[in-house]
Amino acid sequence: MKLEDFPKEIQPYIIPKQNGELIYRCLNCGLEYDIDQLLYTCPHCGQVLLIYDRNFDQLKKIPGKLWHQIFDYRKMLTIPALKGIYRFHEFIGPIIPFDAIIYLGEGHTPVIEANSLLQEKVGIRFYFKNDGQNPSASFKDRGMASALSYIYYLIQNRHVSDVLAICASTGDTSAAAALYAAYLKPHVKSAVLLPHKKVTPQQLSQPLGSGAAVFEIPGVFDDCMKVVEALSETYNVALLNSKNAWRILGQESYSYEIAQDFEYDMKDKVIVVPIGNAGNITAVMNGFLKFYETGIINTLPQILGVQSKHANPVYRYYQESDAKKRKFIPITVKPSVAQAAMIGNPVSMPRVIHLVDLYNRVADQQKVFFVEVAEQDIMDWQILANRSGHIACTHGGECLAGLVKAKAQGKISKNDIAILDSTAHALKFSGFQEMYFENCFPAEFEILPDKNLINTPILLKPKDLEKFPAPGKELPEDDFKRFVNRISEEIAEILDLQKV
Repeated sequence: MKLEDFPKEIQPYIIPKQNGELIYRCLNCGLEYDIDQLLYTCPHCGQVLLIYDRNFDQLKKIPGKLWHQIFDYRKMLTIPALKGIYRFHEFIGPIIPFDAIIYLGEGHTPVIEANSLLQEKVGIRFYFKNDGQNPSASFKDRGMASALSYIYYLIQNRHVSDVLAICASTGDTSAAAALYAAYLKPHVKSAVLLPHKKVTPQQLSQPLGSGAAVFEIPGVFDDCMKVVEALSETYNVALLNSKNAWRILGQESYSYEIAQDFEYDMKDKVIVVPIGNAGNITAVMNGFLKFYETGIINTLPQILGVQSKHANPVYRYYQESDAKKRKFIPITVKPSVAQAAMIGNPVSMPRVIHLVDLYNRVADQQKVFFVEVAEQDIMDWQILANRSGHIACTHGGECLAGLVKAKAQGKISKNDIAILDSTAHALKFSGFQEMYFENCFPAEFEILPDKNLINTPILLKPKDLEKFPAPGKELPEDDFKRFVNRISEEIAEILDLQKV
């Protein structure tokens, strides 16, 4: 739709202006830094940063209902820079010019309501937001679109050159980082560090296919992260993990899209997210806070963070009800099917602590809750979801298991409406489904398949047939007819089909 076809009162707002005054702010000491440099931690105290807009109050001058119209009309634009997460340009990266915005099709993933049988079984109305339908098949593309657009902006302004983008990953981050970096060649090259044998074959193939330098090292994600942090502190590299505050900005788009999908009505809504490095739950809270402060939404939704019992440092921290007695203690993780959440020392934990407190304070009640779930429940609920028409990954299964647990604990009511984050495409984790169906999980996963959920192929090769078709070897017509009839009869018998 062309600009002149929009209502005249909306036209001045449809195309966002390059504006804002963004700065890094340390969550610990409060010092602020210019964004014309790549920073990940505070040079003064070493704590993580968040990005703030000193001109944010200007956004509050636009009434909430007008913002609704602005975002809704922007959906009709064909400008590539505004088709993705930058539809919310004023909230994500108001200083980024359109020609620096990288758009590969990320964002605006579908929200799919669970079918009636699954909702009845869970006992609550809920939806999956299928973030596996992003370009690299995970939610990580949201943050990478933001981080790489910012890097391209710095390149255009000659603040950096010959960038090597690097990240540690359990799979999805590396896929997204390599994809977006590849789009910016020759200006940007990429390298990724993966824990050896802790990434699915599908995920490993992605950065390799995008041309990244891929390094596997012994240990788990936390070990990879320490190496990447050491590299970023010593060498001229661009860190693309969620320690990078620009990643958080991009992932805030998840909140904005949910608000828009539900007509900006967040009353009785529960947003369920898995917790890995804690960047996503940080972004979700920060995004809803921004929309609330500007009057775009009138209610802060409830946030439910879910962790596996095999990787639950955030859950453990909030088990202490007295905030003054809480102490964060990193843990050693155990194997988990929710691989991206298998992190014992999340780098965004200081952001979580800061934003959970702020979120509950602004809401004037507890709105952020945490639950832990068993590995068994993650797999059982993932398979149940996908047998009900979804494409949920293991992290989507983790969210659904968390929803069931939270409802049983009374943290949410049957009248709430939940939106669950299926962070990646189910095909990335098909190996775990195969292990479930074949009952071959190593003991440390603590998963035994429910025989009612097992589904394996049935080989049909009738014993009374001597001849079968094969590639490059056609059967004579009579033999082929006999083959078709016998196979049809066996299928009909197994499925108890009735003749017409």
